[in-house]
Amino acid sequence: MSLTDEAISRIRELVQSGRFPAGSKLPAEHELAAELGVSRSPVREAVKALSVARVLDVRRGDGTYVTSLAPGLLLAGLGSALEMMGASTLLEFLEIRRLLEPAATALAAARITDEQLAVVFQHLEAMREAADDVELLIVHDAAFHRAVSLATGNESLTALLEGISSRTLRARAWRATVDRGAVHLTLDQHTAIYTALADRDATVAMATALVHVHTSERWLRTHLDDEDVPVGLTEPSDLADAPADRP
Repeated sequence: MSLTDEAISRIRELVQSGRFPAGSKLPAEHELAAELGVSRSPVREAVKALSVARVLDVRRGDGTYVTSLAPGLLLAGLGSALEMMGASTLLEFLEIRRLLEPAATALAAARITDEQLAVVFQHLEAMREAADDVELLIVHDAAFHRAVSLATGNESLTALLEGISSRTLRARAWRATVDRGAVHLTLDQHTAIYTALADRDATVAMATALVHVHTSERWLRTHLDDEDVPVGLTEPSDLADAPADRP
């Protein structure tokens, strides 16, 4: 283990032990180096690495602080990491989405508030209005699913689903572009998911979400070998940076 890796490990231990709790300020670099028993250089590199990982927040002219350590913050970089993976992993992400999203939708059905349900409905209505605009439709589709995952009240689950779903946005947009019937089917399936949520029926919510995700996955598996697959299909999608909420 390098001195930098050792410093990273030691700082993590101090954070996890409560020595430096969320929101606290770390000692000055030379003091931290003395406490860790290493030179200042590895401490400096360790702080940079933990800042990238969003464990630490380096404030110029003020010092270094431990972040809130909230799951949504620490897992926010997951989508970027997934986007760096090769094209062959697209189907793996679809499988993971099929495993997680139905369960999350069932949990949302059991916990969703009237206010959260209203947000889901707003995105459903926006999808209907954007039926002739594929990119806008996908943006609201993503926002719909994010609103559902937020209703679970599980921040870690929401962050995981957002990272995974963002990896499949371009593929979903391609399907909506080449298969116009898919738009109407998608709207029907989202309506079924909303109805199950409104009924607070976890079993039906899980079933409708599974049908929806499986339909998309099955279509993509069938067509990924087609000659008209667009270049960059499995690359990071600019749709993930749209102003609306992500999935």
